[in-house]
Amino acid sequence: MSLLKIDNLSTEVDGKGILNKLNLKIEKGETHVLVGPNASGKSTLLYTLMGYPEYNVTEGKLLFNDEDITDMEIEERTKRGIAGVYQNPPAINVKLSTLLDKISEGKKQFKSIEGLEGLLDRDVNVGYSGGERKLSEVAQVISLDPDFIILDELDAGLDIENLERISQVVKEELSDKTLLIITHRGRALKFFEPDYAHVMMNGEIICSSKDSQKIWKTIEEDGYERCKEC
Repeated sequence: MSLLKIDNLSTEVDGKGILNKLNLKIEKGETHVLVGPNASGKSTLLYTLMGYPEYNVTEGKLLFNDEDITDMEIEERTKRGIAGVYQNPPAINVKLSTLLDKISEGKKQFKSIEGLEGLLDRDVNVGYSGGERKLSEVAQVISLDPDFIILDELDAGLDIENLERISQVVKEELSDKTLLIITHRGRALKFFEPDYAHVMMNGEIICSSKDSQKIWKTIEEDGYERCKEC
């Protein structure tokens, strides 16, 4: 039984079709990376999986742990163990607290906090750089101990040093979790060894492979159009 099964899924936003009969299976404990150019439908897939109502499923089903969640609201999906880290996290409008306070409220005990040094005793998102804010969001989601985590545009706006730092925290803390890593630039493929890498264009997955480095090399050297050919 797959942890997540996307079955013939089509999604529209404001009456415009974005995802087109998408199929994907992710087994428990696997890491999948989804790469694609801008406007290919990657973020639409994230918001559809999370249950945002404006992302209207017009065809197909979403199954999580063999349960149909297609029409479930965000809160119900969260209770079942689905969580997301967004490219542009929302601002926090609550009483200030340190990152250590925030992650201590969660269910998961971190194996190591070495990768979070310099952030733990600071108020969350106050004076953070882009990389620090992304790392903070990742840490807070990890602390919730969900079964399935979607990491959206993990490498967006980050230099190599910050991307490597965040990737190391993810690998150390989530080695036993199921992950879907969404990326436009594909640089995240350099820091992970996913079970599968997929290329999305025009709302469809056009290529899937266990050889993520081959996909990364093809994109880096020849662009996404080459993926259509091979």
